[in-house]
Amino acid sequence: VVSEMKQLHDRKTIRPRHIMDLTLDEKRRALGYLMFIKEKRCGTIKGRGCADGRKQRLYKTKEETSSPTVRTKSLLLSCVIDSKEQRQVITCDVPGALMQVDVDEVVHVRLAGPLAELLTKVDPKLYTKYLGTERGKPVMYVQLQKALYGTLSAAMLFWKDLSGHLYAEGFRANPYDSCVMNKVVEGKQCTVLWHVDDLKVSHVLHTVIEAVLGSLNKWYGQETPLTVTRGDLHDYLGMTIDYGTEGKVKIRMDDYVDN
Repeated sequence: VVSEMKQLHDRKTIRPRHIMDLTLDEKRRALGYLMFIKEKRCGTIKGRGCADGRKQRLYKTKEETSSPTVRTKSLLLSCVIDSKEQRQVITCDVPGALMQVDVDEVVHVRLAGPLAELLTKVDPKLYTKYLGTERGKPVMYVQLQKALYGTLSAAMLFWKDLSGHLYAEGFRANPYDSCVMNKVVEGKQCTVLWHVDDLKVSHVLHTVIEAVLGSLNKWYGQETPLTVTRGDLHDYLGMTIDYGTEGKVKIRMDDYVDN
């Protein structure tokens, strides 16, 4: 939990605000901050903090906030193409992806109880003076500088940023799926597709894939490099994608079935 709170601070996602500087309306509209403890598939325990964005549904339309994600059909077809064309494949995810994108509106978040106190431990000199009380409970208000999981427009902001970066690198969107982008490099197609911050990149040449990865790391991995999987076996969106048999791809969901 503390490492998740530290990420908020280190990535300059939040700016603390004094309680008396906020209007009554700003306090009412402030989003709650929630913390979940999750066991990952590899067995490690992770804290995942997010805003409770339900209040935003009152004044935001679905069109403003719905982020496209890769269609399952697109993903499966791309895997078939990878195997038939004997492409090299990497899957990767962008660490703290949403926190790397600037927000385009004023959003306040309210941390209450232990979460407010934990934030003061991250940087006592900065945060302690902003700690207040409401109904006898420790409280801190912060203003978002970067997108945060749980806010309704966060995934859309990251989609715009990622697709804009790929477009600048010469990729063009597939007309049937805006989360699939292609570029011809050395006479062969390079494909990038993604679901929020989980990406799959393929091309027949390993050097081309590494160049794309290098560009993504330069854009998103300055603080923490992208987590990358290479080789024939990939855990991607809950699926195990196996390219171990030449010319074929096998897709399993053993863990999901077991659960």
